[in-house]
Amino acid sequence: MIELRHAGKTYQQGSREVRALRDVSFVIKKGEFISIMGPSGSGKSTLLNLMGGLDQPTSGEVFIDGRPLHGITDNELTLIRRRRVGYIFQFFNLLPLLTAEENVGLPLLLDGLPFSEVKPRAADLLDKVGLRQRAEHRPEQLSGGEMQRVAIARALITGPAVILADEPTGNLDSHTSEEIFLLLKSFNDQGQTIVMVTHDPKAAAYGTRIITLKDGAPDQDIVIGGDNP
Repeated sequence: MIELRHAGKTYQQGSREVRALRDVSFVIKKGEFISIMGPSGSGKSTLLNLMGGLDQPTSGEVFIDGRPLHGITDNELTLIRRRRVGYIFQFFNLLPLLTAEENVGLPLLLDGLPFSEVKPRAADLLDKVGLRQRAEHRPEQLSGGEMQRVAIARALITGPAVILADEPTGNLDSHTSEEIFLLLKSFNDQGQTIVMVTHDPKAAAYGTRIITLKDGAPDQDIVIGGDNP
């Protein structure tokens, strides 16, 4: 599903070179729920960006579904990001002028599908995340947990190969966070591949495998049961 081969990422900060990632190699299989952990500055978000094609490695290779994310055109990379990868962010990233239904359907609308075709698919996903009755509400009318549910539905609407979640409950209280983790787990139980960055060990335990980073490199790779903590 996703493979990294000796991937590294170096940034230039003035005259100083910063190695955010170094020699990262692992494979994520279809249907896994991977939790990525590590201290601040260990490279977690950089790693997620490489896996989603939002950034390019300065060394090594990244593959999604066997397709390399290097050596392809910007248009090809954009299509892979739009159609094969779903993103869930800490700050939701919903468009304030669009309704929940329109936010969910946005990836398909950007792909050129008519709203008449997108609308029932968006409504079905809002139903699956428990928000069918909030379809016509804008983000300002939703709670934080509801906005993140909309973001999850939006990430799922293209039928992505993988969902990448970067601290998806960082702005939510503990009860709402647990609801979001259980929702992600339910989609993983249906076969959806998920990679989640988190600093919370309890959150990480919802996954089936934990990869920890230290100083930009994999430190541990632990297979767990994936049951509710």
